[in-house]
Amino acid sequence: MNILIYGAGVQGSYLAHVLVQGGHDVTVLARGKRAEELETEGLIIRHYLQRKTTVDQVRVIRGLASEDVYDLIFVMMKYSDFEAVLPILANNYSRHIVLVGNNMDTYAMKDYLSKNGKSPKQVVFGFQTTAGTRMDGRVICIRGGHGEMVIGSLEGQIPFRTLLEQAFSRTKYKLNDQDQIDAWLKNHMVLVVPMNMVILYHQFQMKKVVRDDKRMRQFVAAMGEGFRVLDSLGYPLTPARQASWITHYPNFVRWALKLFFMLPVSRWIDGTSTELAALNETFAEWRSRSDVPTPNWDALEAEWLNQSYLM
Repeated sequence: MNILIYGAGVQGSYLAHVLVQGGHDVTVLARGKRAEELETEGLIIRHYLQRKTTVDQVRVIRGLASEDVYDLIFVMMKYSDFEAVLPILANNYSRHIVLVGNNMDTYAMKDYLSKNGKSPKQVVFGFQTTAGTRMDGRVICIRGGHGEMVIGSLEGQIPFRTLLEQAFSRTKYKLNDQDQIDAWLKNHMVLVVPMNMVILYHQFQMKKVVRDDKRMRQFVAAMGEGFRVLDSLGYPLTPARQASWITHYPNFVRWALKLFFMLPVSRWIDGTSTELAALNETFAEWRSRSDVPTPNWDALEAEWLNQSYLM
């Protein structure tokens, strides 16, 4: 299969590696220094937990022309970058697109591509459960097993499921079907935003995060507030057990997170202020429509925004 990975960060790099190993013709869209690294050194990934390094050769492009048609396009972007990419995807004749990453506007994005596409678009959404960072021309990837993507359609069954199965048939990478992908992504956002407000506040110094018991308590409480906001607006809480644990056992969750932040692997958590601000801005609109009080979320937001302004 002829597959494009749009984006060459941690997520896109690992997915490209998987699909190359699966025997496909993989193209990666990258720009600037990252494109040069891929062309000269190849796709270098240090698999942190597996203690191995792989090098794959991929075709590199710096732009997507309308006539460059691929069997599948995986768009591996930050939420704050999707808006700029949508017109480029609409102008391309490829039909099968997977938008992968944090996403608060699934219906609006699908609607845009459906109305503006040069070809009929079939769009699904996913989230790859890997983490890591880029360093010195290579990717450091944190993953369990062989990688996994939570994936789903807004219309029930994934319309090009057969193509996806073909893409991953020679790999051990898992596709975890989620029939409520829009709600799943919104629930995931409730976890990501408060936690990253504290991590970014301490500039990724995890020892400081662990010692800051006040903000640890606040961000776990803020997660619970976020779930209550979603529930009040009619969004399913999924996975339901996840929301239940956080809302009913916040002290247990706080100590579990402290143990995680003490591990060396936690320092590879990837997050940016730009994406965090975009996610939080969208959720602020939902909080304003809900009658659920969010004092802990509000306090973290005010403190983080003030620090960001000062920096």
